[in-house]
Amino acid sequence: MKISATSQVPLFFLLLLLSLVTSQNPSNSYQQFFECLARYSPPSASSISQVLYTPQNASYDSVLYSSIRNLRYATSTTPKPLAIVTPMQDSQIQTLIYCSKKHEIQMRIRGGGHDYEGLSYVSKVPFVLLDMIYYRSIYVDAVAATAWVQSGATLGQLYYSIAEKSSTLAFPGGVWYTVGVTGLISGGGYGHLRRKYGLAADNVIDARLIDVNGRILDRQTMGEDLFWAIRGGGASSFGVILSWKLKLVYVPEIITTFQVDKTLEQNGSEIFYKWQLIAPKLPKDVDLRASALPQWKNIPNPQIGTVLNSGNRSNEAEKTVSIQFIGTFLGPRDKFIALMSESFPELGLKLEDCREVSNIQVLLLSSLFSPYDSPTELLSRASPTIAFKAKSAFVETPISRDDLNGLWQLLLQTNPPTSLIRFTSYGGMMDEIPESAIPFPHRAGTLYMVYMRVSTDGDVAKSLRWIRNLYKYVIPYMNPIQTAYVNYNDLDLGVNNQYGPTSYEQASKWGRKYFKRNLDRLVAVKSMVDPENFFRHEQSIPPLQI
Repeated sequence: MKISATSQVPLFFLLLLLSLVTSQNPSNSYQQFFECLARYSPPSASSISQVLYTPQNASYDSVLYSSIRNLRYATSTTPKPLAIVTPMQDSQIQTLIYCSKKHEIQMRIRGGGHDYEGLSYVSKVPFVLLDMIYYRSIYVDAVAATAWVQSGATLGQLYYSIAEKSSTLAFPGGVWYTVGVTGLISGGGYGHLRRKYGLAADNVIDARLIDVNGRILDRQTMGEDLFWAIRGGGASSFGVILSWKLKLVYVPEIITTFQVDKTLEQNGSEIFYKWQLIAPKLPKDVDLRASALPQWKNIPNPQIGTVLNSGNRSNEAEKTVSIQFIGTFLGPRDKFIALMSESFPELGLKLEDCREVSNIQVLLLSSLFSPYDSPTELLSRASPTIAFKAKSAFVETPISRDDLNGLWQLLLQTNPPTSLIRFTSYGGMMDEIPESAIPFPHRAGTLYMVYMRVSTDGDVAKSLRWIRNLYKYVIPYMNPIQTAYVNYNDLDLGVNNQYGPTSYEQASKWGRKYFKRNLDRLVAVKSMVDPENFFRHEQSIPPLQI
């Protein structure tokens, strides 16, 4: 990218810089960084000053907190960026990359903000935040069954745009409306269509990004290695995604949703044991998940997905575990009930447990709206937020009946509704796609993924001990690598160095768990496209050290 200095710098921007320098007394490097932004920013309306916020700006806090989804990283002691840039033009991103690299200021990139460890908007070293919130235009071509979506769009915005054009086209992404499209694709991205069509990242056919040198590249110009890496390997390790081209898939007009709740007293543990054996082998049209959570006896459970908070009762004799079997079937309910009566009679699925809806109604339901609400609800970026810690695991061997009882006892150590374990079945298309097709390697041989979450609103240390013990309990049923899902990033697995290089051996501690053998190719791509490791965070892919 050719960077040219502008002859005029907006007065507002100069005053902003002066305010920053005098109030915070930054080092000379920081002052030079802001001078660089002013010098190389395009003039007039496209100036970076129009989209830059510093702590002295009245809107700084509202912009910073607008997309923080884990309140563990929204405290008074959480490190904040030197500045936030919310670009509206590619040139503004190019300028920020150039000046950040020139003056050795770390840059974090945020889309939807569903970053479990806050890596997209928090750093212990001085940094600037590139917030892609205004990159959210979407173009759907219903005839070609494709869509171009900018990197700052949310799943809700994407799903709404698709539904406007067709009731039988869909994208196999996640199930929560405020999740960012780019963050989802960057780690793989699963939803209720995974067993039919694979992951979100499996259905990306092109992309545009800005690399460390400021070049704007598409699939053809970036090459297949880099295109492979950004689809599941953590795109923020390699550049700034501008947009994705997605392959849309077919869904029927009628989809069946269902939910069956069973407590331990209702034989829920035995039914779950059977679920482990049956769910991964069901036809591809079936998505059958399970969730387990503590419940006060004689008090109905909230809808699955309800935000967790701190419980206020403690009598364990009053608690039980509720296991909720939920999901979708791509077809009418009478056909689904017949299938389940034959394949999984223990579940006892009945007509009243099922509801026939459209695909957009499935997404409204999964986002805790009514299926009869307007699809425009999905356009909102507002979302319930909590303070939490989460972990993930991929299970390859069914958990024994005895160990399931121990698992439920661990859940009963917490109060409703502070904890949750979600089990996502694999099989179907997930078994058919090779481990090396994209960086996401968790394919054939995986029975299901476990997602564990606990609220940290109360005693944080106690909550962290609990979830770490829960994770250890599941380890014997994982593969020897103890694999995890990168989109549920977990710093307990290991971190890179804050300053200086990170060795391959050090990164392997966490990288193998996320990517298995695909880590080697990711490191090779990183070494080729960003050898000086500009795009970095605590669990970014490091280049090889020569």
